[in-house]
Amino acid sequence: MTLLEYPKIKTPLPGPQSKKLIDLDKTYISPSYTRIHPVVLDHADGALVWDVDGNCFIDFHAGIAVCGTGNCHPKVVEAIRQQAGKAIHISTADFYHGLVGALARELSELAPIAGKCRVFFTNSGAETVECAIKLARYKTRRSRFIAFIGGFHGRTMGALALTCSKANQRQHFSPMMSEVTHVPYPNLYRDHFNTPGRKNTAAAYLRFIEDEILGRVAPAADVAAIVVEPVQGEGGYIVPPPDFFPGLSALCKKYGILLIVDEVQSGMGRTGKMFAIEHWDVQPDIICLAKALSSGMPLGACIASQKLMDWPPGVHSSTFGGNPVCCAAALATVKLLKNGLVENAAEQGAFLLRELKKIQKQHWSVGDVRGLGLMIGVEFVRDKKTKERAGDISQAVMMECFRQGLMLLTCGPNAIRLVPPLVVDRRMCQKALEIFERALTTIEKQQKAR
Repeated sequence: MTLLEYPKIKTPLPGPQSKKLIDLDKTYISPSYTRIHPVVLDHADGALVWDVDGNCFIDFHAGIAVCGTGNCHPKVVEAIRQQAGKAIHISTADFYHGLVGALARELSELAPIAGKCRVFFTNSGAETVECAIKLARYKTRRSRFIAFIGGFHGRTMGALALTCSKANQRQHFSPMMSEVTHVPYPNLYRDHFNTPGRKNTAAAYLRFIEDEILGRVAPAADVAAIVVEPVQGEGGYIVPPPDFFPGLSALCKKYGILLIVDEVQSGMGRTGKMFAIEHWDVQPDIICLAKALSSGMPLGACIASQKLMDWPPGVHSSTFGGNPVCCAAALATVKLLKNGLVENAAEQGAFLLRELKKIQKQHWSVGDVRGLGLMIGVEFVRDKKTKERAGDISQAVMMECFRQGLMLLTCGPNAIRLVPPLVVDRRMCQKALEIFERALTTIEKQQKAR
């Protein structure tokens, strides 16, 4: 398909086949899923997605940052096909296979943790966070955790106790894992402490954690770990000030608290570095990975130093974690990332960020544009001076983009995320920007006409 041919919307949305399958879906599938795009996938390739009615969309969500190497990258597909022809499953909990060790060695060499690492493999991001919680408690013999308002770490019961993104994710599920304290995440656009001049923004947040939380709420001697996303994902794609993570790392070391970074959405090249935490030259104690680790196959990884991850057999395990087919996909993924996709994420992300900031200046509803690499957020407001949140505008722009053939997702109360596959090229980015601004102009006119 040439540049002029995509996206290509041939039917009203949803098309007749999609509508039929969506109706069936509503009968038999749990309504707890948050699907909003009325379209049913048929096939996908690179940064393009086709539905069952033949409509073609530009993919700027990558399956929520999962398909980093693009949809159905041929080298990943071939690795899956070859391994599936040899052995689909053997439980890593009880047996050895070569791929799991090879992948663990790759991740150990890539991880920004000093010395050799060990890896526990899981099936998802939430499971990886559960592993990190257990490891932190086991090693420190402490029970408490500190997490951040706006953070998302999964919906299983331990991970949910850390998650603080939306009320409906937590409502009616208490009591959760006890002794989790949530603190504000540093946001330069919406500074919780209204720091004068923004020069000491990070210091204000760190001072609050040390003086108010460790000093009054959660005694440092009881805190096992601080759990944090290097770039908040579901919270709105928020990038912290540059001195925050060095300061947070120093604070953790001062009190013997482990630093757990949740790289489930930001890791594996997404931000223009293999791990987002590398932007601040910080070495965490534990790294949580999933999503893009295996280009769509269900695999997560909890990484820690050999000294830290030295718990005995039987204390934690998984039947499916480290599945050989998933490991094969992950090894192919890592090779592709190392051979240019991380650099492409940095290059294309810088272009998108630069162009979106131009769009921001010309449109009254775009309050903020921020991001690293191909992890970019656009926040919508009712008024740039008051910064009143405009969640309805973010939703409307997303759906207008969808109608024009660009698939996006919202994040946070009032932002849209641009998170395309790392294989995206300049022409595709330009096309996406054209559709985005056209959709934005349409929605702003509708808002003003009210």
